[in-house]
Amino acid sequence: MNFLAHIYLSGKDENLMLGNFIADMVKGRQIEKYKPAVVRGIKLHRKIDEFTDSHPYVTRSKDRIREKYRHYSGVVVDMFYDHYLARNWNDYSSEPIEKYVQSAYNVLMKNYIMLPKRAKFILPIMIGSNWLVNYADLKSLQRHMEGLARRTPFKSGMEDAVTDLKLHYSGFKKDFTDFFPELVGFVKGYLAAETETI
Repeated sequence: MNFLAHIYLSGKDENLMLGNFIADMVKGRQIEKYKPAVVRGIKLHRKIDEFTDSHPYVTRSKDRIREKYRHYSGVVVDMFYDHYLARNWNDYSSEPIEKYVQSAYNVLMKNYIMLPKRAKFILPIMIGSNWLVNYADLKSLQRHMEGLARRTPFKSGMEDAVTDLKLHYSGFKKDFTDFFPELVGFVKGYLAAETETI
């Protein structure tokens, strides 16, 4: 899953959201710099990734494009799934996406000083271009994929990903629609079990 899904899965817990947002940018012992409530979010992010990467519905999505994108197929599918979440937001939240996302941006900016260096670079760009809302728009998604393609050390082909999304739009949508409620259930169960052990 990508930024929007990870933030959504944090609910209203600001520390969980912060940890979930920065998790991929926190390496090794850097995790020790953060308070336990934020570490909880980092660990949740990693559990979400483990669940997602091994799930058969997600594998079904990756298999559809694996031959073309190889080890970047997971990155592409993560972006596709954030697109479907943004496009179909009202199926998953009673709060308008614009309001929800603005609240999330406010939380992250309020904690800007705590962010890893890369997150400090990304966040103002994310807010300025309103990535999380604009994932719903295929033209915006195309620009994101082109940006990802430019930043990969090897030729990834990700600049063509939106074309493949359009070709298999209903198939990827079904994969996401089948998968996402299971992910939400997994997160609820994981957090409940974690709370019981504290």
